[in-house]
Amino acid sequence: MTALHPPHAHADGLPDTFDVRVHPARELRGTLRAQPSKNYTTRYLLAAALTQASSNGPVRVVGVAQSEDAAAMLRCLADWGAGTELVGEDAVIRGFGAGPAAGVTLNPGNAGAVARFLMGVAALTTDTTFVTDYPDSLGKRPQGDLLEALGRLGARVSSDGGRLPVQISGPVRGGSVEVSAEKSSQYASALLFLAPLLPGGLDLRLTGDIKSHAPLRQTLDTLATFAIKASANEDLSRIRVPGGQKYMAERVLVPGDYPGSAAILAAAAILPGEVRLGNLRENDLQGERDAVAVLREMGADIERTGDTLTVRGGQPLKAVTRDGDGFTDAVQALSAAAACAEGETTWKNVSTLRLKECDRISDTRRELEQLGLSVSETGDSLSITGTPIIAGGITVSGHGDHRMIMLLTVLGLRAERPLRITGAHHIRKSYPLFFRHLEELGAQFEYLPTDTR
Repeated sequence: MTALHPPHAHADGLPDTFDVRVHPARELRGTLRAQPSKNYTTRYLLAAALTQASSNGPVRVVGVAQSEDAAAMLRCLADWGAGTELVGEDAVIRGFGAGPAAGVTLNPGNAGAVARFLMGVAALTTDTTFVTDYPDSLGKRPQGDLLEALGRLGARVSSDGGRLPVQISGPVRGGSVEVSAEKSSQYASALLFLAPLLPGGLDLRLTGDIKSHAPLRQTLDTLATFAIKASANEDLSRIRVPGGQKYMAERVLVPGDYPGSAAILAAAAILPGEVRLGNLRENDLQGERDAVAVLREMGADIERTGDTLTVRGGQPLKAVTRDGDGFTDAVQALSAAAACAEGETTWKNVSTLRLKECDRISDTRRELEQLGLSVSETGDSLSITGTPIIAGGITVSGHGDHRMIMLLTVLGLRAERPLRITGAHHIRKSYPLFFRHLEELGAQFEYLPTDTR
């Protein structure tokens, strides 16, 4: 088994745990290359493992994300019997095809998408157990809709009321099945990874108000990249995947990450200066690509040249009202821009934010209120009234959530006085070099022992 970094060593060179003190910044200026996509990295790594090495050879995944989610996926795939080797910034995977090892316990850490994708694939084997050492985060997130769908396909499933720990045993043959898409698109993605390896394939019907279409399209794009045939209705309510197929690829390139880049773009927009951010494809299926359009609608000066975005910051921003379901992983980064915009910004249709590492609606409201902002919420919306001055000078909680840490960091750069964020090491879940990248643009941080108060 190969980890992304040796024990107790991190890509950022920082301690295992730390708080961060964010100092106000006069401007941001410089050029960065966007980190590789977290969402595509985990999908490509799984698809590579589902490729049979004996007939296809190893798959080289070029430019994998250096994140805890990627490490969790690699760790679990290795435990299931895949060969994993890191060569520079690439991962070389010798896959197990349709035959992951039986009787294995997998610990995906706090990586919800990783856990769910692997639960779907677990129907290929017997007695796979899923546990987590984050009982208060991933341990509380619902898995019942996916487990019920697997049960209807014939899998034997046991769980703690639809939550981890979970045990899954196959085999299943495939056929028609429904799965709710009300809480997450990840349940459907999990079944899609499983589908081509089943003798009967899957005729998958998504029920309820389908959330997060963009990640589902990323999964379908991943299947196509690995030579898997599938067809889908325009609204993704029905997806058909023929059975008896084989995952095949030799080399795949991970695109740049829009969710994490949204925070860099927001920081660049609210502060004077000029920031160039490369490796962001224009015709990308990541829903968070819409963050660029939202910032432009707010008044940000953003110019695209090929795969590079140039932000000329410090322009006055105005509030917007947008349906945020298509770019949920960018809502918190864009909330930093909203906090500095004139008027009230509302993100609608974002109820799934309540089911993330923290409650990204209520917890965001509380932290922004601590910073002096006027914020309100409903069951599925968040409204923020911008302010010209953010005082800072206090300690706020990162809630163990990488997106919350990004939001608070961006606001700390705009504050009048330094802002301390607790548990800042959780940024590593998706963007380990976030602070280092901002330092390259001129930001200043202090890394402090974890606040245990």
